[in-house]
Amino acid sequence: MEENPYAKHLEGREAIAILTATPARLHELLTPLSEEEINRVPGPKKWSLRELMAHLADCELAFGFRLRQALPPIGEGIGAPDLPAIQTFDQDVWATRYAVYDFAASLATFDALRAWNLRLLSTVRPEDREHRLQHPERGPITVQTIVETIAGHDTHHLRLLESLLKHEGVQEVPSPS
Repeated sequence: MEENPYAKHLEGREAIAILTATPARLHELLTPLSEEEINRVPGPKKWSLRELMAHLADCELAFGFRLRQALPPIGEGIGAPDLPAIQTFDQDVWATRYAVYDFAASLATFDALRAWNLRLLSTVRPEDREHRLQHPERGPITVQTIVETIAGHDTHHLRLLESLLKHEGVQEVPSPS
């Protein structure tokens, strides 16, 4: 199995720069929309923009937890030879509860968690990036793999969002700043 299926979405860009820019891009794309546009389901087995925002908030929570599992304490080396195992999650199961989340709360949650996770990442030393852990489906991965996965996940969903908004003619999609 592929170690990081989202790595291809980075296209050579720095992961931390993507993580830093994503909240502003989401606000730029989503806050001008009406409640009807936010709640419109674009098709069968597709999420509304409200549900997508809940997904992004959930993923930020899950990815942040993975980072915390993976990072060794400051002042310690790379860690024991045994690789800590991280938990997987089923986004479709989590999505069955998205009806209770409103868009503004999901966006605010994402913003707060992303800011919190970026603060954590500011403490990561070069040697921490190579700290290894065990993904149950992908095998051994590193802290850097998690960071790149988050950034690739952001890029993937931003592109889908931009495409959806353009396709539905909801708005002129501004170019990323």
